[in-house]
Amino acid sequence: MPAESPIPAGTRIGHVHLKVADLQRSLDFYCGVLGFELQQLFGRQAAFVSAGGYHHHIGLNTWESEGGSPPPPGTTGLFHLAILYPARADLADALRRLAAHNVPLDGASDHGVSEALYLHDPDHNGIELYWDKPESQWPRMPDGSLAMVTHRLDLQDLINTEH
Repeated sequence: MPAESPIPAGTRIGHVHLKVADLQRSLDFYCGVLGFELQQLFGRQAAFVSAGGYHHHIGLNTWESEGGSPPPPGTTGLFHLAILYPARADLADALRRLAAHNVPLDGASDHGVSEALYLHDPDHNGIELYWDKPESQWPRMPDGSLAMVTHRLDLQDLINTEH
């Protein structure tokens, strides 16, 4: 059902807060592998990480989940969080980081509007790492609507992208 009036165009998702089983293991992944910076640690139960000094893009906590396990398949919850990189070269750097730490990919797709890498964090939270192509390159239908696709992303071509 459409809203009476649309949400403002400048509205963005500000951050995600994840329940994790082991805070240090998650920090090792989000900071050590992906390169986020630790902004604040709340004892041994919560941490806030970001890119570029922002207060936080990702919150991690063990308040209800310390030592826990991922939800079983077939249950509701977060499908994935998406991390938007500013340029293709930055996504290539992320791919090199993942490879250097032997983090497996679940998939890699060219969606016409974006290129994306799919993986899971140590708590099995889904992650999409992506960059948006310039809007002028987005595929469109004859009526002007988006014609998104899912094609295999050429990882070798991506990894060869230079800054």
